[in-house]
Amino acid sequence: MIVEPLGPGLTRTWEMSEVLVDTRTDFQHLVIGKTAQGLSLFCDDDRQSTEFSQLTYHEALLVPGLLLARRIDRVLVVGSSEGVVSQLSVAAGASVVDHVDIDRQAVELCAEHLPYGYTESELAAAVAHEGPVRVHYTDGWQFLVEAEARGDRYDIVLVDLPDERPEFAQHNRLYEEEFLTRCRSVLTEGGVVICQAGCQTMWRNETLLRSWRRFDQVFDTTVYYGSDEHEWAFLFGLAESVPDTTARMIERLATLPYRPETIDADALRGCTIPPYTVRKSL
Repeated sequence: MIVEPLGPGLTRTWEMSEVLVDTRTDFQHLVIGKTAQGLSLFCDDDRQSTEFSQLTYHEALLVPGLLLARRIDRVLVVGSSEGVVSQLSVAAGASVVDHVDIDRQAVELCAEHLPYGYTESELAAAVAHEGPVRVHYTDGWQFLVEAEARGDRYDIVLVDLPDERPEFAQHNRLYEEEFLTRCRSVLTEGGVVICQAGCQTMWRNETLLRSWRRFDQVFDTTVYYGSDEHEWAFLFGLAESVPDTTARMIERLATLPYRPETIDADALRGCTIPPYTVRKSL
């Protein structure tokens, strides 16, 4: 079983009928096994995705950004080992998706065992840069430094990492204001930066509040989307002032090449309003 920490004095226990992978990579403890929600991925005891709910998560992470971006041609993904958002980006019209992940073993194990995201053959093609998705096994920070130096630009920069930790963790720096500023620096005009920003519940919203304050320092417009069927929240940063972002998203939903299965216009109206405690804390 996996005991997942949810907050001070609060945990959730995942019963696992079969363990397919239980290993420590160079960067994290990774487990893939069968739970009541199907095949499931855990990193350092935190549930990352499950067969049952992964599309709800990944659409909440990506779709609002697809609707906010002026174009959907070049996408940069940092993290997100399963590869689902890379595939959804291509379905939405992207011709280039650079997928950067520091943990090669994690990406390969996801492709080998999970029934969603990359297959092994799709991953091999992406590693060989054969097709629109190009996988890079490197540090996201360093990739952005080099991309900025080359003059590379992206319509969407998506950062999907395990939660920011109160203790030291190598990925914490990818939540900081300096990294967000680097993400903004490689945006095309009208581009969007997306970040997994933690949980919106009142007993676990500290990372969301910290992330939101950083976004407000870096971007001219910050948009919130909190999944109504998942306990995760996401932030979207635009380097321009947009007066009615919800109206923009609803208008563009009808013409988006990718048809979401878990988001409609009413979800966009409701899920872009932060919870009361979050609104009052900012």
